[in-house]
Amino acid sequence: MSGSPRSEELPLDALRAQYQRLLQRLEANEREFRRLGRAVWNVQEDERRRLARELHDGLGQNLTALKHRLAQLLADLPAEAAPLRERLGAAVDLCGDALEDTRQLSRLLRPPILDDLGLAPALQWLARSIDASGPMRVVTELEPLPPLDGELQTLLFRVAQEALNNASKHARAQSVLLRLVARGGELQLQVIDDGIGCDVDQALRAGGSGLPGMRERLRLYGGRLELRSAAGQGTRLRAVVPLPAGDAVA
Repeated sequence: MSGSPRSEELPLDALRAQYQRLLQRLEANEREFRRLGRAVWNVQEDERRRLARELHDGLGQNLTALKHRLAQLLADLPAEAAPLRERLGAAVDLCGDALEDTRQLSRLLRPPILDDLGLAPALQWLARSIDASGPMRVVTELEPLPPLDGELQTLLFRVAQEALNNASKHARAQSVLLRLVARGGELQLQVIDDGIGCDVDQALRAGGSGLPGMRERLRLYGGRLELRSAAGQGTRLRAVVPLPAGDAVA
């Protein structure tokens, strides 16, 4: 004799309840993984900030003092000591180059403008720095943004920094468009270059390009990385992250 309808429904209800419990545990584990991942990344950024400050305030100031002392010695040398003046002048120039390299490294580790003025000015500074250092030109289109927390600003700055580095070193691009907009509750960072292009699947697997790390970092914040490219047709990269509740822009 077959069981009653009620007895047949109980196992199914139990399976559904078990499935819901497992799903809740998976979601909780995913949230904890993202929280831990963000915590590790924040520690790395704090270390970058500390190193940048030490380079600027420690080594940078020492090099500045050394340069001034060498310049004073050069000024005190008589004109007839031409060979010594030439060598000392070269030492002053070398010290100046080392000072500028130290300042540049400090800014790349953690640009003060990102903490002081925010994401848009930091991206404009990054574009100007690349323009001044090589043949690649960067055009920025940055729409007005809602207030963003420090983590989100740092995330998008690092994505832009890595994407522009890829465009210069790997894609050998001559021109790049860097665009940042807020649409439908999401922030969209786009980097479009005219470089040699790439195989997307291979690029997302290769460790040297930084794209896999970029994708995983975006996932920690509920975002995603989209990449389109073909040989000889440039690359279109788009990083999308959700805006915090209350900051959505229509």
